[in-house]
Amino acid sequence: MDIIRLFEKSDLFTGMEGELKNLLNAGSVINISHGELLFTEGEPGKHFFLLINGGIRLFKTSPAGQEVDIRLVRSGEIFAEVILFEKDMYPVSAMAVMPSSVFAVNRTAFNDLLTDEPFRKKFITNLMQKQRYLAERIVYLTSYDVEERFFRFLLDHYGRFEEIRIDMSKKDIASAIGTIPETFSRLIARLKNHGAVEWEGNRLKVSPEWWKMYEGE
Repeated sequence: MDIIRLFEKSDLFTGMEGELKNLLNAGSVINISHGELLFTEGEPGKHFFLLINGGIRLFKTSPAGQEVDIRLVRSGEIFAEVILFEKDMYPVSAMAVMPSSVFAVNRTAFNDLLTDEPFRKKFITNLMQKQRYLAERIVYLTSYDVEERFFRFLLDHYGRFEEIRIDMSKKDIASAIGTIPETFSRLIARLKNHGAVEWEGNRLKVSPEWWKMYEGE
């Protein structure tokens, strides 16, 4: 896998292919197994990461010990970059939901790269664009209820098919649409009762009438 190409496709480093060669000297590849923790909440943040392949679950732990999912990281995405700007410690924990490979970039080495003016200018431009995306994400989460977010997720991730082979756990889908597993389970039960979906194992069937509803047909 071309790591530079993955970085260039990410939100923070798009259009920076020529400036990214030095970034490889600031990090290394780490392989982690299913269920293994990459870092834990409150741990000193020495690296940020690019997911090369696999899947990484980001979550927080409540005072009562309950794990609250934040989001699911997919291949090609940057995560834990918050340690570059706001915090010296990781604000969440990161666990592999399948065998995964990440490229870990050393925080101190990256800060040295920012002394190069062309690199710094392009990076800041991309950072501002990502902040706008996050603002739009907040609007998305507040504008659509969990049912609408679920069907939009299916359309974006799998396309419009009456039968879909699901390649994620229900817990990870709940995280991806910004809800908790308990709420997602209640949603699926309600949709089954309405005849909207049938879900057995990794096979999901969606009623054509419900696709029409969410595609505005």
